[in-house]
Amino acid sequence: MTTMRATPMSTSRTIYRLHGMVVEWATALPFSIVQLAARVAVAEVFWQSAQTKLASWPVTLQLFAFEYRLPLLDPGLAAIMATAAELSGAAMLAIGLLARLASLMLLGVVAAIQVFVYPGHWAEHLMWASLLLLILSRGAGFLSVDHLVARRIRDGG
Repeated sequence: MTTMRATPMSTSRTIYRLHGMVVEWATALPFSIVQLAARVAVAEVFWQSAQTKLASWPVTLQLFAFEYRLPLLDPGLAAIMATAAELSGAAMLAIGLLARLASLMLLGVVAAIQVFVYPGHWAEHLMWASLLLLILSRGAGFLSVDHLVARRIRDGG
């Protein structure tokens, strides 16, 4: 009886084939699924942030007055603007309505947080910004209100 051992050449071929199968599978994944995941993930972050602000508005006002301290903006106005941007941006992203505009708006929120509030949390902010840049550059995708509206316009009403 002869035993066969895997040679380095056959092992590398197997790894190469396995890699090829993974790449083929990943390439076949519809990009709209990636866009939907990005929209939902970042929308959840901002929706929860807004809900926290609304749950205790007096605490939110104190945070904006004493901790966040955005330059050139009254703390009360900054709190309202941030909460409105987070609520509307999250809702718009979740359903894919004017998603590029929502992404741009929330990128502004992320930039303000990064520069003025929590500069040490750059990795988290970079992750949010990356998802928002994906949506800004590629749109909301097939599974969105934006796509339905564009199709209706293209088809003549």
